Amino acid sequence: MEIFRSFQISGSALTAEKLRVDVVAGNLANMQTTRTQEGGPYRRRTVVFAERLVQIANSPSFREGRGVKVAAIVEDPNPPRQAYDPAHPDANEQGFVAFPNIDLAKEMTDLITSSRSYEANATAINSAKAIYLKALEIGRG
Repeated sequence: MEIFRSFQISGSALTAEKLRVDVVAGNLANMQTTRTQEGGPYRRRTVVFAERLVQIANSPSFREGRGVKVAAIVEDPNPPRQAYDPAHPDANEQGFVAFPNIDLAKEMTDLITSSRSYEANATAINSAKAIYLKALEIGRG
């Protein structure tokens, strides 16, 4: 058993949650983006997490969880929100503009959840550090 495995596990979660915050920030920044290089309005993105597995050397059929990884960043398949604004440069023939289907409340909830997860993993790292330091003190005594 690796002594610093808890640092690796919590560290992988910190990295994943930081990316999640970045994706949410991108969604918030593009709430009004009606034109992208791909064409059409910006599509909301979400992060998909997966368990990071490591093959165990003594058992070829057994894999052990070692944290979290980002499996993918996916675009929301829901259609864009339509708003009537015939003066907008991206309005169609009927005067409707396709805006990103981004809900501010949902994005803020994702941001808070990600922030709390980040804080929890930082606390776990600090707790593990304190335990290891205490173990070293006991070994010296």
